[in-house]
Amino acid sequence: MRRPGPVRFWAALFAGLVLALALDACSRDEPVTYVDLSKREEIVIQAPAKALTYAYLPQYSHTVSYERHKLLVEYLQQATGMPIRQIFPGTFEEHVQMVERGEIDISFSNPFVYVRLAGNGSRAFARIIEPSGKPDFYSQIICRKDNKALKTLEDCRGKRWIAVDPVSAGGYLFALGLFYDHGIRKEDFAEVAFAPGPGGAQEKVVLAVYAGVYDLGSVRDGTLAILKNRIDLDQIRILAESRHYPGWVYSARRGLDAAIVERLAKAMFALDMKRPEDAAILAPAGMRGIIPADDAMYDPVRQLAGKLSIDLDQGAGN
Repeated sequence: MRRPGPVRFWAALFAGLVLALALDACSRDEPVTYVDLSKREEIVIQAPAKALTYAYLPQYSHTVSYERHKLLVEYLQQATGMPIRQIFPGTFEEHVQMVERGEIDISFSNPFVYVRLAGNGSRAFARIIEPSGKPDFYSQIICRKDNKALKTLEDCRGKRWIAVDPVSAGGYLFALGLFYDHGIRKEDFAEVAFAPGPGGAQEKVVLAVYAGVYDLGSVRDGTLAILKNRIDLDQIRILAESRHYPGWVYSARRGLDAAIVERLAKAMFALDMKRPEDAAILAPAGMRGIIPADDAMYDPVRQLAGKLSIDLDQGAGN
């Protein structure tokens, strides 16, 4: 019989020592614990509470939307004790569809989008006080300061117009209403385009006008200030402004528990711009306060839709 090599010898010796130690451990007197496997206890894992979904109509880029409402969402969670999650639809139309499917519980939207949502059962419960100190807002029609061809609204005929979105209130429809009041129709422009891609549409309009890609643009008031650190605003001129319409509104989707809406509304209405800690929440969101709202307040928007022949059941169209 052939002797094992050195490696095999030492491996066998090591294995033998391990076995001996194991047997020695087993031989010691130790208490034995009896386990009755016939008795079982079910462990129930509590699922986390479903978060309320909160969405800001994609007026600006997702980053801007998040930063503007981050502190407000955190405050509402703490004040109500309810989990709230901010979500980010890519377009105005996607926002509407998500509310209608029940995927957005609390919608913060412009008044045109709201009256469309109301047709599907959403209900207004709060509106904001704008940075102007009033609960309304308006559209600004802008052009480059050095554009000598544009001095009045009448000069816009035959020009290229870029707007935010077909259902943007301050970024398109309020401006379109102003043009209608001056006898100018959509077909009177050489082109009417809308800001491309998801989110950031208001900024894209200003940048397109600034770059000279379009002759004029329409944005909601307050947009220019957001771009003060990105472009030279002295190169932008406000050509005209629309009348004021009721401002941005909070609405609850169809079927959302009224008690939940009441808790949210109470927390919103408690914010006071005079308190520094509340001002730190409201100011980044572009608000000076949040006040009660009801559906009838948005009848002027419905009237404008009628003047523009907009079917609110189908959206603003193109």
